[in-house]
Amino acid sequence: MNLVSLLSSGIDSPVATYLLSKHATQIIAVHADTQPFTDKRELANYRKLISYLQQQLSLNIKAYIIPHGAALSAFKQHCNQRFTCVFCKRMLVRYADVIARKEHASALIMGDSLGQVASQTLQNLKTVDQATFLPILRPLIGFDKEDIISIAKKIGTYDLSILPANPCGAVPKQPATQATVQQLLEEEAKLDIDLLVKNAITNPVLL
Repeated sequence: MNLVSLLSSGIDSPVATYLLSKHATQIIAVHADTQPFTDKRELANYRKLISYLQQQLSLNIKAYIIPHGAALSAFKQHCNQRFTCVFCKRMLVRYADVIARKEHASALIMGDSLGQVASQTLQNLKTVDQATFLPILRPLIGFDKEDIISIAKKIGTYDLSILPANPCGAVPKQPATQATVQQLLEEEAKLDIDLLVKNAITNPVLL
C-alpha cells in the first residue's frame, strides 16, 4: 500500500517513516517549507534526509515540498496565536490528504509521541485528526524521546536530523495544550482555508 509521510527534518518523523516502510509499497513524503519562519538550512537538511532514506529503504520514495509560510503568516496575522501549532499540523494533514488522494495512498504517517510537546497532547492530536478522514498512523506514540533517539542513531538518521537550522519562529510563547475542534474551527473561519490549501499544493516541488 502507498503511505503518505509528513516528514520534517527533525528526529521523530524519519524514524516513524522508517518503521512503517516495511508495510508500504511506496512512501510519499510531504514536507512543509515554513520559510520565512525557518531558514534555508532546514530545507537543505530535509533534502539530505530524503536522499539518505532513498538509499536505505528498499522501496520507492516520492518527495513533495509544500510552501507553508503563507498559511502560517495568515494565521498569525488574523487568529489566536496560542493555536498556531495545532493549526499548523491541521494544515499539514490537509496538504497530505490531497496528495494521498492523488497518489492513491491508504493512510498518513506522523512522528508524534504522546505528550512530548504541546501539540502532541491527546486532546490536540484528536483535534489534528479531525482535519482528515484518512487514518493517521503514529508508530512512535508510546515512545519517549530517548527511545526515538536510540532508533534514529541505529538507522543512521540522527546525525542528519540534528544538523544546524533555525527553529520555527512561528511557535507561540504559550501554545495551547487542550485545543478543541470547535476552537480551531472558529479560528480557521477567519481565513479562507480552502484557498490556502489550494495555493500551497498547486505548484509543489517534487524531488
